[in-house]
Amino acid sequence: MNTTDLIFGSIMTNGTITGPSFLIATLCSLAIGIFIAFMYTIKNNYSKSYLITLALLPAIVQVVIMLVNGNIGAGVAVAGAFSLVRFRSAPGSGKEITSIFLAMAVGLATGMGYIGIAAMFSIIITLANMILNNSGFGEDAGEEKTLKITVPEGLDFEGIFDDIFTRYTTKAELQDVRTSGMGSLYKLTYRISMRSKASTKGMIDEMRQRNGNLEISCSRPVPVKSEEL
Repeated sequence: MNTTDLIFGSIMTNGTITGPSFLIATLCSLAIGIFIAFMYTIKNNYSKSYLITLALLPAIVQVVIMLVNGNIGAGVAVAGAFSLVRFRSAPGSGKEITSIFLAMAVGLATGMGYIGIAAMFSIIITLANMILNNSGFGEDAGEEKTLKITVPEGLDFEGIFDDIFTRYTTKAELQDVRTSGMGSLYKLTYRISMRSKASTKGMIDEMRQRNGNLEISCSRPVPVKSEEL
């Protein structure tokens, strides 16, 4: 067997599952899954359950594909089951969904015996993901932040900060409004992008003059950690 067949060929002869091929595919699925989970920990927020899911998902998908083994009806049923991944109880970010589908794709490849393709594909995608995340690809021109403003109940907050946002930001989107202090206060959460060289202190000082010097915080947006799946 030459190098090309070793990398791009299937370990299952004529689609027949044997004991050795099953063990090799399962061990490789687990190894690649652990690799995907480890790479996800680099500069990402995560939970333990999510990493375990990424590590085990390729092996689970691989076994399902092996059991289908050419059965069209079973294949359609499996495709429908995989589509339920989008209905997870907790909403996921783009990075989380990408990692889940990468793990599923690896399981599909190893389930068909293409171990070399699965390994190469996982390495290429994880490296591409790291490069794109660490580059300026898709980023706004300004620095994105989360701004939280507390205002008194009697203040009509709609539009009151618009002129300040115009001077200091390129984008300001009201994302959340909630009451506090038995309804005597409102807490406003904005997602903003600061203009180049704009002063965060100057913006907050102007806002303090309008919200009665109540609490204001400005920070980088932090993804909420949650239990996955």
